[in-house]
Amino acid sequence: MAATTDRDEFVRLTDPYRRELLAHCYRMLGSVDDAEDLVQETYLRAWRSYDGYEGRASLRTWLHRIATNTCLTALEGRVRRPLPSGLGEPSDAPEEPLRARATDVPWLQPLPDALVDPATVVAARGSLRLALVAALQNLPARQRAVLILRDVLAWRAPEVAALLGTSTAAVKSTLQRARARLDEVAPDEDLVTEPDGPEDRELLDRYMAAFEHADMDALLGLLQDGVELEMPPYLEWFTGTKDVLRFLGARVGEPGRVRMVPTRANGQRAVGAYERGADGVHRAHSLQVLHVRLLHAPRAHDVHAPRAHLANAPHALGVRGVHSSHTPGVHEVRIARITAFLDPELFGRFGLPQVLS
Repeated sequence: MAATTDRDEFVRLTDPYRRELLAHCYRMLGSVDDAEDLVQETYLRAWRSYDGYEGRASLRTWLHRIATNTCLTALEGRVRRPLPSGLGEPSDAPEEPLRARATDVPWLQPLPDALVDPATVVAARGSLRLALVAALQNLPARQRAVLILRDVLAWRAPEVAALLGTSTAAVKSTLQRARARLDEVAPDEDLVTEPDGPEDRELLDRYMAAFEHADMDALLGLLQDGVELEMPPYLEWFTGTKDVLRFLGARVGEPGRVRMVPTRANGQRAVGAYERGADGVHRAHSLQVLHVRLLHAPRAHDVHAPRAHLANAPHALGVRGVHSSHTPGVHEVRIARITAFLDPELFGRFGLPQVLS
């Protein structure tokens, strides 16, 4: 009876952190499947050592220590999870058939917002964005852990040093190298928070309508000049409105062939796209995550503003030049990148059906 009581107490105290730990493991691994497995392993390890928990650190910190070590162990010998744009140059043949699927690549996976604590999405939305998680996968595992612990969870350097069994000086040096590497692999425009207001909600509605009506002219008005389109598990990706529209225009077909349902992934707007088959049934085709950017007129005090660093935004990894839907001088929102995951099995995770009635 006592063991059952202890177990119930453990669950009551630790379960509120489960979704926050899922976000942490996802940042580390870039995979929802792996993150869920490692959160489960974290709780198993925590339960086994719960008798030894003395309360010197908060329960949240203690669980994050276990989760971080669990992730570091899991990452040993693993290759990184990329997106197509991280593996090669863009294709210049948008109207040609795509090559075979690269099924041997462990692709980065999108994270449904519904799996993460809403407070986590709001407080650290930048650190969950697809481009940022992809950039993190370029860091060695320990650099990745240090960067996340310091710049997302706002741990002090001595706390990180104690977790990793190293010195405070070593943690500071590792953090410096991690930030420098992130600067190399993530363009500055990828490290800007996105709008989350009526402008981008309207943009999403117009995006879905453009596809459903096969209106490429309408779609053109929604895209940034240097828009990118990538479609894991295919290696090809395209950049620029001309090539992106040529690719989509050759495949969208007639009005009604595509239907879309809105959702959210990685703190960003997303859609589930359904394609009509020969039998007239619309079946799951792709889960599309949209990187939306605000276009605004520069203000006098912005022109020579220094580039903000991660250290200046510890709770929002990668947030530089933070914008909101209320930024003065905003003109409009445009789509800067479309990441279309051509994997119908993802739809279940997002609560989307395989077939639209």
